[in-house]
Amino acid sequence: MTTLSSIIGLYTGTPQQYWEDKPASAIGKTAVSGPVFVGKTGLSGDQQADLTVHGGPDKAIHIYPAEHYESWRQEFPEHESRLQPGGFGENIASIGLTEETCCIGDIFRAGSVLVQISQGRQPCWKLNRHTGIDSLAARFQRSCKTGWYFRVLEEGNLELETPIELVERQHENWTVARALAARFNPRLEPEVAAELADMQVLAQNWRDAFSKKCDPDFREDISRRLEGLPNRP
Repeated sequence: MTTLSSIIGLYTGTPQQYWEDKPASAIGKTAVSGPVFVGKTGLSGDQQADLTVHGGPDKAIHIYPAEHYESWRQEFPEHESRLQPGGFGENIASIGLTEETCCIGDIFRAGSVLVQISQGRQPCWKLNRHTGIDSLAARFQRSCKTGWYFRVLEEGNLELETPIELVERQHENWTVARALAARFNPRLEPEVAAELADMQVLAQNWRDAFSKKCDPDFREDISRRLEGLPNRP
């Protein structure tokens, strides 16, 4: 096994009422040093406000490559203080892994914890509100620098500087970046959508989404997710 990455930040949070006109959110995270117990639904002490779209076994842990923060600070220098590791609601900030170097289904060992990449992150309007950058969710989506989710295969403990080692790779042609680009592509080729819909290690909600994309006439409304708007009829 080769050490590919290490953990530089661990973060947990609970639902808070951050905005008067919007529901509660747990996007605001607090740094913890560990060791932190990791169960099937994530880090001990971490919660989600809306379990219909967040959390669950396939989205137990959100990891974000800390390398990306510098490019975001360069793009939005007036928000530099907010664009620091832990600032996007992630549970783990890492150094050494990116969407371009990891693949859907990759299995990693981190200390006593065994995890598997299940899907990429789909950014939403809460990212805009949390950072004060109105265009950030849309920019996340266009850049595919969203981070990704782990499902937990074996429970255990995590702490800072724990190395993350690749154990198994099943889909070397499907990097997280490529899968994200496919998920966000409104005109995805039906045969590509069918391939992803049949990928057993992919989170079920993404497989369902790709099943819909097999229909060339299907059009997905993303306005509610990115902008917090009602779904269009």
